Amino acid sequence: MAAKTLPEENGRVKLLLVDDDPSNLLALQAILEPLEQDLMLAQTGTDALRLCLEHDFAAILLDVRMPEMDGFETAEMIRARKRSLQTPILFVTAYRSDEQLFRGYNLGAVDFLFKPIVPEILQSKVNVFVELRRTEQLLRRKAEELASAEQRFRAVLEAAPDAMVITNQAGTIELANSRADTLFGRPREALIGRDIHSVLPAWECPEEGLPHINQQPAPEQRLLAYRDDGSPFPAEITRNSFHTPDGLLITTAIRDATDQADAEARIQKTNLELEKRVAERTAALRYSNEALRQFAWAASHDLQEPIRTVVTYAQWLAQIMNGNLGSRESKMLATIEQHASRLNQLLGALRQYIQVSDSGQQTRTVVDCNAVVKAAAWNLQAMIQESGASIECGPLPQLSSLELPLVQLFQNLISNAIKYRSAEPPVVRISAKEGENCWIFSVQDNGIGIDPKYVDYIFGVFRRLHGSQKSGTGIGLAICRAAAERLGGSIWVESAPGTGSTFFVSLPV
Repeated sequence: MAAKTLPEENGRVKLLLVDDDPSNLLALQAILEPLEQDLMLAQTGTDALRLCLEHDFAAILLDVRMPEMDGFETAEMIRARKRSLQTPILFVTAYRSDEQLFRGYNLGAVDFLFKPIVPEILQSKVNVFVELRRTEQLLRRKAEELASAEQRFRAVLEAAPDAMVITNQAGTIELANSRADTLFGRPREALIGRDIHSVLPAWECPEEGLPHINQQPAPEQRLLAYRDDGSPFPAEITRNSFHTPDGLLITTAIRDATDQADAEARIQKTNLELEKRVAERTAALRYSNEALRQFAWAASHDLQEPIRTVVTYAQWLAQIMNGNLGSRESKMLATIEQHASRLNQLLGALRQYIQVSDSGQQTRTVVDCNAVVKAAAWNLQAMIQESGASIECGPLPQLSSLELPLVQLFQNLISNAIKYRSAEPPVVRISAKEGENCWIFSVQDNGIGIDPKYVDYIFGVFRRLHGSQKSGTGIGLAICRAAAERLGGSIWVESAPGTGSTFFVSLPV
């Protein structure tokens, strides 16, 4: 028969009480119930053997004198079974006999309890075996958890896409996966126990001696690795250290970087070739640009003399004819003089554009922008008076800059505002506000305005929107852009037809 047969998972252990006398069993049960363990009862040796086949016990209390099969015979049968070979057996007897003691201990008994039994002594002795059993169970569970964790760890290690080796702090390989076999050309059995420096000579232990767990992985490195045949190859490695009860361990992931290294070498070679081609092309463009600049400069100067000659002869011819020319001839001479004068203006504007866009280094000085605007307005005095224009200028800053490009910049912006005026007298307002590491100047007019789709077009050389309807060379705003860029800034416009235009110039502090 059995009592309180609950599973050991609830923290209780099983105790077997064997006695042919039911009153003795009840007495033992009453004494041991305060221990709150699972008590199983048997009245014969046969019943005890059957229960030992089905259960594991923390201890067995076995009566010596029983009919059919006494306690010694029962103990011998219990000990014959491997599963219960180490189960503690405590004999219970009313007789003291050296022969019984010798035979009992020879059968593996751990103790003898003599009747009448003292409850406190029985509880104390049995409780020792209960605690031993609990400790054994705890150790078994820990061992099973450790074995399961190790199995999972090995599975993860084996499933890793790269070769993986685990070393101790000294660099001795303790574990490796199958990909390490393929990578190094040797079985993992040959790797385990070897120094990792034999395959990765430059390998170093990361974060040596740090006391905490879960260190951040060391940055990826490229090292030279060696296969079993001694052939080297580039390897990308990532190391991570972690502490265990046995000391510091380092996991090293190793990847063959031969393809990557070859690709990087090809890219580097291509980049060098591209840099060489860019340098050659840049030199050729610089030479070509310089030649074009010199040609344009020479042309703008050398063409002035024949143009002046054409204008002079046209004027002289008109004078000597003294009104004897017909209307057609007079119109032709006027056209010659008009176009020659326009060509002379274009050449002058071209020289100004070349001068402003010249990237030659000049010493910057502190320039008062108020004086710059006054100088620009003075150069345009005749145009301002003729058009009745009003120039309004707020306080402007001082800049470390080049004075001549600044004067040309504001002069062309003011001139542009007056040329493209509306029916009302032109009003030009100039102001400045401080931006982030720059000054932003604005030149606002009340002119005819610009269609937004042309706000980039108008800054090109010889770009004009109104043809012969308005005077001009088509280079003024190109000069403004060249001047702004030479001074390290930029220029843009906001405008709409009929609402005037506002040109913004950003110049560095």
